Amino acid sequence: MARAQALSEAAVGLTEPNPRVGCVITSEDGRVLGEGHTQPAGQAHAEVMALRDAAARGHDVRGATAYVTLEPCAHHGRTPPCCDALVAAGVGKVVVAAGDPNPLVNGQGLSRLRAAGITVVDSPAEATAAVEALNLGFFHRMRTGRSWVRLKVAASLDGRTALENGVSQWITSPEARRDGHAWRRRAGTLLTGVGTVLADDPRLDVRLVDTPRQPLRAVVDARLDTPPSARLFEVDGPLVFYVADPTPERRAAIADRGAEIVALPSAGGASGRVDLAAVIADLSRRPINELHVEAGPRLNGSLIAADLVDECLVYLAPMLLGQGRGLAALPPLQALDGAWRYAFHDQTRVGDDLRLLLRRRTATPT
Repeated sequence: MARAQALSEAAVGLTEPNPRVGCVITSEDGRVLGEGHTQPAGQAHAEVMALRDAAARGHDVRGATAYVTLEPCAHHGRTPPCCDALVAAGVGKVVVAAGDPNPLVNGQGLSRLRAAGITVVDSPAEATAAVEALNLGFFHRMRTGRSWVRLKVAASLDGRTALENGVSQWITSPEARRDGHAWRRRAGTLLTGVGTVLADDPRLDVRLVDTPRQPLRAVVDARLDTPPSARLFEVDGPLVFYVADPTPERRAAIADRGAEIVALPSAGGASGRVDLAAVIADLSRRPINELHVEAGPRLNGSLIAADLVDECLVYLAPMLLGQGRGLAALPPLQALDGAWRYAFHDQTRVGDDLRLLLRRRTATPT
């Protein structure tokens, strides 16, 4: 199972919106007959890849044991059911680390294996937890219908993300920046606001680590102030703008660059603003498992205030900047009990910096 989990980690950045799954098939004496992990959406799942690998090695898998990190699927989507493939191959036992929360599966895959006379064995709780951690966005979307929203910021010890003049490159170390791109790679969408586009002219892509594909990139830009010359358009891959009331000329200029434009004005008819809850809902329907936000204090604050942030990924640099731009522009509070509260989930040293992973106290990743 440890090898199957390692294989599933190799699927990060590859399988969206499907979960990251690994599978290892062994003989009765413990020899590995075949192994594999889930391929891009529409291609083979982990179990089929492992069966193909065994066949390529010339191994007979009848009576063998399959170790799979997630319950084999039981429905015919873009690929046939994996539980049927295991039954047809004649494996004798399947060890599963976690059940599939997809309503189209949710125990049906295991039931069909048992009905075919295959022994099904559950893994220890630690293995289950590891699978859910690797696929927290998928589990969250299956159970709530909404993408898991992660907000990433790089800040000084006094919470500054840039100097007053806007200079922010670079507050954190090269190691922290590479680590941040690894988190970008696992996301289905990278989201920013027009303020960041105008201030930093980012590409908003994955560059500092290898990746098999670029995530969808999304920009909240109510009036479409993004210039057609922005570096966003230099990256191959889908790009969507969420707008409120742009002029026809601005809409045409951005559409000519190949970007998708989605109008989502604020609920209640508020002029000139984009409904952020509707943005999250639209991305969830696409579907997106993990939404990674890298934006300025205004959009950060609006997302937090709207209770839309499940997780904060904060890189703290060991420096003090004094006056400067904060990490989130939040409305003033009259009492401490109104604070937006998070719980520390992980603390890791990355280069010279400290990486903090915090989760909203009401957020449940599983």
